[in-house]
Amino acid sequence: MASTSHPPVAFSGSLASQTSASDLLRSSRNGVCGVPLKALGRARLGSKKRDFTVSAKVRKVKKHEYPWPEDPDLNVKGGVLSHLSPFKPLKEKQKPVTLDFEKPLMDLQKKIIDVQKMANETGLDFSDQIISLENKYLQALKDLYTHLTPIQRVNIARHPNRPTFLDHVFNITEKFVELHGDRAGYDDPAIVTGLGTINGRSYMFMGHQKGRNTKENIQRNFGMPTPHGYRKALRMMYYADHHGFPIITFIDTPGAYADLKSEELGQGEAIAHNLRTMFGLKVPIISIVMGEGGSGGALAIGCANKLLMLENAVFYVASPEACAAILWKTAKASPKAAEKLKITAQELCRLQIADGSIPEPLGGAHADPHWTSQQIKIAIEESMDELTKMDTQELLRHRMLKFRKLGGFQEGVPIDPKRKVNMKKKEAPILPPGIPDVEFMDEVEKLKQEILKAKESTGKIPELGLNEMIKKLRREIDFEFSEAAKAFGLEEKFVMAREEFAKTRNSNDQSIHPVLKEKLDQLKDEFNRNISAAPNYASLKNKLDMLQEMSEAQKLSEKNSKVNKLKEEINKRLKEVMNRPDLKEKFDKLKAEIESTGVSTAMDLDQGLKEKIVQLKNEMETEFAGVIESLGLNVRPTSLPEAKRKIDEFNNEITTVMEDIVSSTDLKNKIELLKIEVAKAGKTADAESKAKIQSLEQQIKQSLAQAMSFPELKEKHERLKAEIVESPEGSNGSLLADNDGFKSGVEVNVDANRSFA
Repeated sequence: MASTSHPPVAFSGSLASQTSASDLLRSSRNGVCGVPLKALGRARLGSKKRDFTVSAKVRKVKKHEYPWPEDPDLNVKGGVLSHLSPFKPLKEKQKPVTLDFEKPLMDLQKKIIDVQKMANETGLDFSDQIISLENKYLQALKDLYTHLTPIQRVNIARHPNRPTFLDHVFNITEKFVELHGDRAGYDDPAIVTGLGTINGRSYMFMGHQKGRNTKENIQRNFGMPTPHGYRKALRMMYYADHHGFPIITFIDTPGAYADLKSEELGQGEAIAHNLRTMFGLKVPIISIVMGEGGSGGALAIGCANKLLMLENAVFYVASPEACAAILWKTAKASPKAAEKLKITAQELCRLQIADGSIPEPLGGAHADPHWTSQQIKIAIEESMDELTKMDTQELLRHRMLKFRKLGGFQEGVPIDPKRKVNMKKKEAPILPPGIPDVEFMDEVEKLKQEILKAKESTGKIPELGLNEMIKKLRREIDFEFSEAAKAFGLEEKFVMAREEFAKTRNSNDQSIHPVLKEKLDQLKDEFNRNISAAPNYASLKNKLDMLQEMSEAQKLSEKNSKVNKLKEEINKRLKEVMNRPDLKEKFDKLKAEIESTGVSTAMDLDQGLKEKIVQLKNEMETEFAGVIESLGLNVRPTSLPEAKRKIDEFNNEITTVMEDIVSSTDLKNKIELLKIEVAKAGKTADAESKAKIQSLEQQIKQSLAQAMSFPELKEKHERLKAEIVESPEGSNGSLLADNDGFKSGVEVNVDANRSFA
C-alpha cells in the first residue's frame, strides 16, 4: 500500500527562516537515524512542494494569586513579606448590623445624629444637648452590656462583623507565614494554619476562619471544617512538636461540616485522631474561644493546657436552638436553653472548664477589634510565661489533669434509682406574644364549651384551663399596649417612668413622691386619650373584653368554691348543735308535750306551750348565731319590704353625703397625706410619726363628724326610727339591731365583701 507524506509545516514571522518543526525531529523508523524527515519525503515521493502557514495564539489563564503584593511598599514596618497570606483587608467597609436588643441604643444614636445635623444646618449651638445625649447613650450602653443574658451573648458571638482569626493574628504578630495543605490532596480554607512571632518568640497558629462577607463565608464554608481541615491542623501540630514551637489555637465554629462527603472521608475519625494527638504533644498549647465553639468541631483543636474565652464568646456541646428543639419541641425556647446550658465565659470559668475570660470593649469585639486583639496578646503572653516554666512531663500531666477534673461525682453514698417514664412528656410550646384574634377567639370558644359541659356534669368550672387562658390574655394585652405605646412614640417615656418607679420601690422610702405620681397620672391620661386612635385598638379592645369575661368567670368560680366550702362547714356545725344531748332532750320533751295535748294546729295550743316553743326557738337561734359568728360571719335579721325600702333610701342618702364630703379638696388632701405618712412610718414608727398620724386621723374624724351633723339628717333619722318602732312589723326592734342603723336583708357577710344567703 502506497504511503503519502504531508509537506513540512512552515511558521510565519521570525520562525519562518529557521528550521521547521519536522526538521528538528529525528526518526529511528526503518533504521534511518539523523536524516531530516523533509529529505526523506522528497526522496520517496518526489511530491510537489506546497506552502501554507499556521498561526498560534496563547490562551489566557487565571492569574495566580501570590501572598505578597504586586506593588510592594518598601517602607512598610517589618518588611514587605512580614505577613505572607492571601488574606487582605476588605476594600469596602462592613455594613453595620444591629441586634434586636440593641435597637433602643440605635434610637439614641439616631437622635444624636439628628441634633448634630440640625446644628450644622442652622449654625446654632447644641453642644449641651449633644453631650447630654452622648452621656445617656454611653450609660445605656454600659447598662445593657453589663447585664447581658446568655442568648444575647450567643447573638454577639455570632455577629457577622466580629473579627476573625486572621484579623487577630495580623494584629498581634510581627511576622506571619500561612501554611497550606493536608498533604492528602486538599487545602481546607475553613481552617487556617501558619507560623508567626510575638515579641520575637515563634508560635504555630491555627484556627477556624469565618468570612467577613457572603462571598468569603461561602469560600470559607462559614467556618465549618471538613476532615481535610482537621488533618491539615494535625500535620501542623506534628510540625510544631518536632521543631518545639508552642501552639496557639483560635476557636470560632458552629461545628464540623456534617455533609455526606465529609462523613465518607472520615469526619469523626479525623476529630478523634486530633483529640488523641493533642494530649501527647510535648509543647505548650493555648486555645482561645473568640466566637462560638460548637461541639467536636471546636474540641478537635481545643485540647489545650489553657482554655481562654473572650467575654462574649460561648462554648457548647449543642447550640441553644438544637437543645430547645430536642427538649421543648420548639427552637423558640432557645433563651431558656441558653440559660440552662451554662455556655457563657463567666459560667464556664465558674465551672473550671475555661481558665480565664478576656475582656471585650462595650458593644462587643467588633466595636474595637484592635483593642480586643491586644487583650488577647496580653493573655497569651501571661499564659505562655506560666507554661514555659514547666518541663515536658509536667506539661503533659497538667494537660491531662485539666480534663480529668471536669465534672463531679460522689462515691460511697448509695442512691436508690428513680423509676422514670422513658418518653419525656411533651410540654406546650413557648409562643411569642402577638397571636391573631381569630386563634384567640377559637380558644376562648373552646374553653367556654368545656366550662358549660363541666357545669352540666359536675357543676364545677375547670379552673386550670381558665387560669391558663387568663395568663395568656394578660400577656397578649401587655403586648398590645406596648405596640400602641410604640405607635404613639410614648415607649421611651414609659421606660423612664418605670425606672423611676422601680428606684422608688427599691429605696427605703416606699411612698410615691407627689411629683412622680402627677407625672404618672399625666402619662396615663395622655395614653388613654390617644388609645382609640391606635392601629391595634380593635385587637386590644377585643382581648380586653375576652379578659373581662374570663375574669368574671374566674371570680364566679372562686366565689362558688368558697360558698360551697362555707356551706359544708356551716351544715357540719349546725348538725353538731342539733345533736347536742341537752338541746335534743329539750326538743324531744317539748314534742312529747305537744303530742300529749292531742291538738292538731299551733293555733289551738295553750299559752304555756307557745311560750316554751318561742323560748326553745330563741335558744336554738342563739346557738346557731354563735356557730355562724365563730366562722367569722355576721348575721343580720330580716326586715319587711316597706321598712327595707325606707332604710335603703336613707342609706343611699347618707352614702351620697359621705362621698361629697370625701371628694372635697381639703379632706381628700388630708387623706392622701395620711396615706403617705403611714407608708413612711412602716411597721416600726417613731414617736414623731405616730403623733403626725394621730393628729391627721383626729382632723379627718372631726371633719367627717361636722359634715354628718346636719339637722336634716338627724331629724330624718329620728322620724324613720320612730316609724319603724311604732309599726307592728318592727315592734320587736329587730330592724334597729344594727349599729349602723339601716343595713338590711337576710345575709351572712364574709369579710364585709362577700355574702352567703
